[in-house]
Amino acid sequence: MQIIDGIPVWGEPLPEAVAQMKAVMNYEKKPEYVALMADHHIGYSVPVGGVVAYERAINVNGVGFDIACGNKAVLLDCSAESVKGNIYRSMNEIQKHISFGMGRRNNERVEHELFDDPVWNDIPILASLKDRAAGQLGTVGGGNHYVDVFVDESNRVWVGVHFGSRGLGHTIATHFVKVGGGKDGVHAEPVIFDEDSDLGQQYLKCMELAGRYAYAGRDWVCERVAKILKGNIVESIHNHHNFAWKERHFDKDLWVIRKGATPAFPGQKGFVGGSMGDISVILEGMEEPESQAALYSTIHGAGRQLGRIQAKGKYDRKGNCIRPGMVDKTAHSAWIKRLGVELRGGGLDESPYAYKRIESVLEAHKSTVNILHTLTPIGVCMADEREFDPYKD
Repeated sequence: MQIIDGIPVWGEPLPEAVAQMKAVMNYEKKPEYVALMADHHIGYSVPVGGVVAYERAINVNGVGFDIACGNKAVLLDCSAESVKGNIYRSMNEIQKHISFGMGRRNNERVEHELFDDPVWNDIPILASLKDRAAGQLGTVGGGNHYVDVFVDESNRVWVGVHFGSRGLGHTIATHFVKVGGGKDGVHAEPVIFDEDSDLGQQYLKCMELAGRYAYAGRDWVCERVAKILKGNIVESIHNHHNFAWKERHFDKDLWVIRKGATPAFPGQKGFVGGSMGDISVILEGMEEPESQAALYSTIHGAGRQLGRIQAKGKYDRKGNCIRPGMVDKTAHSAWIKRLGVELRGGGLDESPYAYKRIESVLEAHKSTVNILHTLTPIGVCMADEREFDPYKD
């Protein structure tokens, strides 16, 4: 960890992200504490990989447009050799039964008690979203959202998923940025509500509902994939990494906003994914001085080293290349083949070449987290590379 202009920073500092966090610190409503995890990069108003804490206030842009995006990993009791032997068919089944891509509805109706909550009718914006949210529950989306099948160092089978609250969260965030007087743009000043204001209370209730919705969606996908693999779930690790929590730090009650950062309190487990061609890990937080400086947070992934257009290039509507990408398709395919991953969907913008190596990112946090399990992917399913997903941050 190093301190740059009052900001605790892990890993290699990215000047643009550091400058963006400095801007957050200088807005009219100033945060009490900030930090940047090692996988940080620039985001909308607040850097991804950023932790921002306010006293009695909530930063809508800090939570982001993909409210409650997060990871869930489940350990299954099925035979690793059986899963490996059937991985081609299993990935076909996952792609068939799980909905990936923009604006998709789940092919299987998912009933859940959260739709009985009266808050849907208490806040006008939610009433208009309920039917669409019900239809989308359990869909994964596009971009870097995925369903992975892994084996760990003991040859046990894990399933890992990464996605958030889909159109529900995106529409909630868009609404509150607008009514809060916010503007569009990467460097737009964030919308910050006082905790006790009417809009602040409405937003917090909507955020909490989107959080439960995201948990329910990830639960359903993990259970559905476990069924495809013919296994039972024997352990679950589940966290948001785009959310706000009321926590006590340094003798203050604070709204701690983690935007692309995983909660990592002492003994708390988390699942952190690498790229489609790298390991992922199950980790737990530790009690160390640096842990306090991070407000008990850690990375949420490997972190991009190439933007999407940088990686895959830019094309017109007819498919003609306007600007070539930096990722070579042959080299990308060779990486996936060398690792032995059965891949469905995905594109060059999600290539391992577009990401940092997760081992080096984890190294920056080695004093604050303990690696419990190393997960090697054997199957990866994502949206097709032609899909655009607006429900992500």
